[in-house]
Amino acid sequence: MSAENHAARTVEQLLDVLDLDTTQARTTEDIFTGASHPMPSGRIYGGQVLAQSLIAAERTLPEDRPVHSMHGYFLRAGDATQGITIAVDRIHDGRSFSTRRSQAYQNGVPIFSMIASFQDEDPGVEHAEAMPSGIPDPETLVPDEDRVDGLPAGTTRMLSERAADIRHIDHPLYLPSPDEKVPRQGVWMRMRAPMPDDPRLHRAALAYLSDMTIQESILRAHGVFWALPGLKVASLDHAMWWHRPARVDEWLLYVQESPNARGGRGLATGRIYARDGALVASVAQEIMIRVPARD
Repeated sequence: MSAENHAARTVEQLLDVLDLDTTQARTTEDIFTGASHPMPSGRIYGGQVLAQSLIAAERTLPEDRPVHSMHGYFLRAGDATQGITIAVDRIHDGRSFSTRRSQAYQNGVPIFSMIASFQDEDPGVEHAEAMPSGIPDPETLVPDEDRVDGLPAGTTRMLSERAADIRHIDHPLYLPSPDEKVPRQGVWMRMRAPMPDDPRLHRAALAYLSDMTIQESILRAHGVFWALPGLKVASLDHAMWWHRPARVDEWLLYVQESPNARGGRGLATGRIYARDGALVASVAQEIMIRVPARD
């Protein structure tokens, strides 16, 4: 299979996951069902349920009232061998804003709960934190899957089979990194192949990407890497704010930092920029992190 066909296939698989089925349960609630990505760990990737929950909520709203913020909690580990059911409550519809609650279920119990807010386009004051300077262009960086010699075959296959092209500015954290232990990092990211023009898909796919690598600003501060034996990491919650439209099949810079870690938890924040410097979105996530004792 050619590289171009392989890239298109990975993105098609993501689009299949975001293509939810729906049945109207009653006038105030909508029920959606979707598939899950296979994962080597057997656990659902958090970005998947984020994106699916957002797509479900957006499908209860007119297209001209896009999401501007979401706040969600990961309640249980999801099973990647099973599908997922999402119930959406239409909490509020006002003149300019709407609010939706999405709850994702497996086997009758919730695994993720989200509240999201949507707003009509409205003029107002505007400013944005500038994109950092001195960042190398993504074309000068090697894709992550080509920088992971020494990892198990299943992990390297997962990296090459994912729909996202991720390129760390510093060394990736799948293996020990020689870089300075600092609570910050940056990655370039985009989907491997063109996406349909539907802005709702691009917003959902951005949520999908936002859960990828953000935890690493916490790990990097302590010289921790994903393949460290005994390491346990789990996302607890996720918040995201969409500021400006962007395409996820074009390069985006994800700048991440961790302001705090304590009590077995770490907080990470991120800013996502378009190639032209426009601030597209802001992200925050807290994780549970348990690092084994080291000599």
